[in-house]
Amino acid sequence: MTHPFGTEITDAEVRALFAAAHGWEARYKQLIKLAKQLPPLEEEERVEANAIHGCESLAWLLAEQDAQGRWQFHCDSDARIVKGLMAVILAALSNKTSAEIAAFDMDAYFEELQLLNHLSPSRGNGLRAVVSAIKAKAES
Repeated sequence: MTHPFGTEITDAEVRALFAAAHGWEARYKQLIKLAKQLPPLEEEERVEANAIHGCESLAWLLAEQDAQGRWQFHCDSDARIVKGLMAVILAALSNKTSAEIAAFDMDAYFEELQLLNHLSPSRGNGLRAVVSAIKAKAES
């Protein structure tokens, strides 16, 4: 379950990408680029046990904690924009401890990236569902 999110692509990297993206169209293009960098889950991993509920799109989450207590998350979706939003979340929360995940201010992060204003209510709810699913895994 390796990908660059949370290691090479961190929340600081994503903040820089979005700060340089002027306007919603540029941010949207960044989301699509990030989505393309997030590897798909294997078909056998796209099962109900890994499903994220609350998204209109199909979405899945895998999580594992390493020996140092850092969480590695892998998400996938059948929708490109959702997958891009997942990549933004993974950049912020992957490779962190449970305490770091709990302390991360996701609302401030999304506000800084200027994403929520341009998402439909259902996409915003789906985004929150992904964050909630990750935080629930990290608390378990």
